[in-house]
Amino acid sequence: MKSQKLQDKLRLHFPFTPTNEQDELFTDIADFVATIGNRSIFMLKGYAGTGKTTLVSTLVKSLPVLGKRSVLMAPTGRAAKVLGKYSKKAASTIHKKIYWIRTNKTGNTYITLKDNTHSNTIFIVDEASMIAENSDKGFGNRSLLDDLIEYVYDGSDCKLILIGDTAQLPPVHLDISPALEEEELERKYSKQVICRELTQVVRQKNDSLILENATALRDKISTNDYSYPQLKTNSEVIRLNTGEDLQDALESAYSNDGVNSTTVLCRSNKRANQYNQQIRAKIRWQEDEISAGDMLMIVRNNYYWLDDSSKAGFIANGDIVEVIKITDRIERYGFRFAKASVQMVDYPDEKEFDAILLLDTLTSESPAITYDQYQHLYKEVAKDYKGQKEINKKIKEDEFFNALQIKFAYAITCHKSQGGQWENVFIDLGYFTEDMLDKSYLRWLYTAMTRASKKLYLINFKEEFFKG
Repeated sequence: MKSQKLQDKLRLHFPFTPTNEQDELFTDIADFVATIGNRSIFMLKGYAGTGKTTLVSTLVKSLPVLGKRSVLMAPTGRAAKVLGKYSKKAASTIHKKIYWIRTNKTGNTYITLKDNTHSNTIFIVDEASMIAENSDKGFGNRSLLDDLIEYVYDGSDCKLILIGDTAQLPPVHLDISPALEEEELERKYSKQVICRELTQVVRQKNDSLILENATALRDKISTNDYSYPQLKTNSEVIRLNTGEDLQDALESAYSNDGVNSTTVLCRSNKRANQYNQQIRAKIRWQEDEISAGDMLMIVRNNYYWLDDSSKAGFIANGDIVEVIKITDRIERYGFRFAKASVQMVDYPDEKEFDAILLLDTLTSESPAITYDQYQHLYKEVAKDYKGQKEINKKIKEDEFFNALQIKFAYAITCHKSQGGQWENVFIDLGYFTEDMLDKSYLRWLYTAMTRASKKLYLINFKEEFFKG
């Protein structure tokens, strides 16, 4: 009875005529929500364009008919912003929702799992392919997946819906996405996993060629066909084969849609660095090493500069900030720093704040400063506190030791782009040989392509990639 009530509401609020697949999904998801108890997890897999996002916004609107509430989460700030935008309801990062960040007497940052005080609530997590079993080093190697499931099912009559696309890149250093492996979830957490997959692409906004190409790639991935994809081009999917064409297209994208609506996706940090240097020099005319207006990506979690009351909670690896002003440049401890005011791009309500930036990471080929550099910084900062009690605590509270580790954000790696969407996406093929065409390469290309909502530019792609 309750299930039928929710099904009716879902069909009423759904803005399109549902496909058979979607209609069956309404029944299954309504049964899941209406069933008393917390022994099950719902997993919704789906290609790009199959209506996952429309379903989420419809579900959020419909749940109150059963007296249920919803909480929306995503693995990154950018993904949470996208989720909030299409569901018209505030979404937060998983970390912000489920963890308290604490500092102990020795100055070490650690996290504890919050109590789930919600009841009758459906927790909806988007971009679940990005959830790793082990979290960032900054989270003490806790399992984000373990903690998420423990948190949700600790609440009274609370349940979890995981949504994702298995063709996207899995978390770094993994071949699979642990949160989308139903058998593993059942075994590990003793829950029944109800898994449904949407395969029928419906998001053909004016017959989007970006989506058509992405769907063809997705089909190749699912059938283990690793031959060249036969991509189609038009005014929406554009080939760029000369530096001049690339510069013109980037300048046009920046002036028409803005820097925040445009990104270049690369295979490596080294390649992204090269693009960032060229874009700053030739297109943005920025001659200083760093200047006001620069877009920066944070490359290591940081708990120092924001207080607990902030929307973000902490500054996460992958967050993008805009430099508002540079007030000082300092060389200290064998490193270079800048004092700056910055604004978080994915949290527009967050006030700008002052922070110290570590400049050495800007052009390094490693993702962040290396372990050896980190140890060196620790030892050098320690010299300032010699003889003082609680020296470790003093170092951990030092503003230079806690400087934001950054890279420029005009060109980024595909892993860093996950969960985000840009109107204009430029994909750099980089170094490529035919023997590199395998499942992981196609997943990389699929993930990169599906970041674009308006125009997709393919840089230096070989002739073999295209339909004759």
